[in-house]
Amino acid sequence: MHENSSSWNILALESLGLSTTHMYPAFIFGTLAYLFIVFCNMLVLTTIALSKKLHKPMFILLFSLPISDMIGATAFFPHVLLSIATQNRLISYPACVTQAFLVHFYGTGNLLILSAMAYDRYIAICCPLRYNTIMNPHTLTRIIVLIWVVTFSIIFTLIILNARFRVCRTNIVDLFCNNPSLMKLACEDTSVNNYYGIAATIVVQGGPLLLLMYTYAQILRTCVMNNQPDARRKAMQTCGTHLVVFLILEITTAFTLISHRFESVSPFLRRACGVSILIFPPFLDPIIYGLKVTELKRSMLMFKKRKVGSAK
Repeated sequence: MHENSSSWNILALESLGLSTTHMYPAFIFGTLAYLFIVFCNMLVLTTIALSKKLHKPMFILLFSLPISDMIGATAFFPHVLLSIATQNRLISYPACVTQAFLVHFYGTGNLLILSAMAYDRYIAICCPLRYNTIMNPHTLTRIIVLIWVVTFSIIFTLIILNARFRVCRTNIVDLFCNNPSLMKLACEDTSVNNYYGIAATIVVQGGPLLLLMYTYAQILRTCVMNNQPDARRKAMQTCGTHLVVFLILEITTAFTLISHRFESVSPFLRRACGVSILIFPPFLDPIIYGLKVTELKRSMLMFKKRKVGSAK
């Protein structure tokens, strides 16, 4: 196995630890969870696309979030469900690399999308008179293109740097493929990858965190100075929702990546946090935004009523 080309290796993912009695309930639960994620995110996408009232910068930026969430969920759930059904945790090296790319693409994309949404809220609340001038269609297009180009460039480079190594191990230490677990398969010096990984983590996680801290400090200052209780309440409600979504992803991602660098961290805790990144944001995002963002909630309800009415 040490001499084999990495492209032909068959890798073994960490066991799910399911007994025979738990296998079928886990398969049913996982299937329902995946279908729920796809349905809810597709509902948000369809509602934004079909409702002209939602063709505003905030919702156009939000449109990218369900796409990213479904990429993350699809990278994880189908293979896990197949593993449960076949009781087989083997995966080919190319499939593992593809899964790792999609997982990191989803995580990075989400952080950058949420950062762009924080900037949009900052302009809307702190500079309302200049909002339409700043967040014009041209600027909005540039932001969205920049998000996806930067995400693809960072993660593609990360995976390419890893794929060049010769593999001499076959055990993936996580429940799904990711860059840190792929690096642990390499026989060669991974210093360059480590340095790039640290730099990418600082940029992808540190950058959005600093932007969020600055924008929210300015938003909080503006809300405190605002004498209109209704406007202040609405602003804080929207920003509070956004902050919860961002912090869930930021904290779990940071812990998972850092835990790979310290052997003392419990592997069970690391795996639990890693899986939570791929389950909870795609599951919670459409619920949180669908229930908390009033315009989106109303449009979703109207859309569903039209669909029910047309079915009759």
